[in-house]
Amino acid sequence: MPRTGVLTPDYQESTLRFVTTARHALAERFLRAVTADDPGTIADCYAEHTTIEMPFAVPGLMPPTMAISREDLRARFRRGTALRRYLRVENPRIHEPADGSTLILEYTVHGEMRPTPTPFALPFVMVMTVRDGLIAHTRDYTDPIAGARALGRLPDLVAALSAEGETGGSPVS
Repeated sequence: MPRTGVLTPDYQESTLRFVTTARHALAERFLRAVTADDPGTIADCYAEHTTIEMPFAVPGLMPPTMAISREDLRARFRRGTALRRYLRVENPRIHEPADGSTLILEYTVHGEMRPTPTPFALPFVMVMTVRDGLIAHTRDYTDPIAGARALGRLPDLVAALSAEGETGGSPVS
């Protein structure tokens, strides 16, 4: 019989398995929601208030950081359907670091632009902080060139990058 306060190897393993299973379930729920009929259901995976960072975002096209409520995020996802529809997720990889609160997703989302059904594919890597079974913080990494191309905003991307170079931002080579 183990002493009080001492974790046996079996207990530690089952506890870790439970934590891993909860994060894995959140990842699967998120990936299913990406292609749901109502894209607003993605917001159900997020905490009441969350921060989304996009380190590769180009200022002027997309804010690099957003502190946003779940309901504002839901409305944002729903507005996006006027421009695009996500059809399927391919090559999902779910990574669950040992810290118990980090979840890393890698996937490619395939969709089509609206109103003409122009196909696109966008690769994503998301590093999430999970609290109480919901996404509390995320760092989203995606290809800004592929995103601008899909949205028909390549000229806007070039203009934003050119302006950044003129104002002393990071040079583009």
